[in-house]
Amino acid sequence: MAVWGVVVAAGSGTRFGAPKQYETLAGTRMVDHALAAARASCDGVVLVVPAQDVSSAQQLGNPADIVVAGGSVRSESVRNGLAAVPDDADIVVVHDAARPLAPPALFGAVIAAVRDGADAAVPGLPVADTVKEVDGTRVVATLDRRRLVLVQTPQAFRAGALRAAHEHGWDATDDAALVERNGGKVVVVPGSEAAAKVTTPEDLARLGAHAS
Repeated sequence: MAVWGVVVAAGSGTRFGAPKQYETLAGTRMVDHALAAARASCDGVVLVVPAQDVSSAQQLGNPADIVVAGGSVRSESVRNGLAAVPDDADIVVVHDAARPLAPPALFGAVIAAVRDGADAAVPGLPVADTVKEVDGTRVVATLDRRRLVLVQTPQAFRAGALRAAHEHGWDATDDAALVERNGGKVVVVPGSEAAAKVTTPEDLARLGAHAS
């Protein structure tokens, strides 16, 4: 089965204070970490970057087969990347450059789950803290954390299921939510602490300490 990756690196880094995908971690840019991980597990890779960076990304020879411009929101960026994936791809893996140290085993696990019949597979970590639903400052419910997971990327999809979900033009914080909404079967595989997300400079410092 042909597997293609879409590495999403099109954010402006508002909360970070700069485009974080170009920050250095253990001597390598975050986006290059993510590309290398996707390249090791996929037959081809599409890189999605801010529109103004498309030319420079191509000229620098990043290990991506195709470079495209992102959109105004994450889902639009993924759609742009997905449009560049060849029609004969069987599985599409979507990965965020903001999770630069996601291990190869995590890619392998989500891909294997889709090969086994799922429409989508996501890595998930157990929730350690008590989780409460609130309305403003008022608690309205305490959720059963045994039924909750913290979802990461990479996420793998049957290509047809992901394309069908994105045809609606919906927006979500991850692509699995779109496949769920479209009636697809989404399964969870064990996540990895190494696949932590970088949102702030403090996150990058913590991940750097983990990488060293």
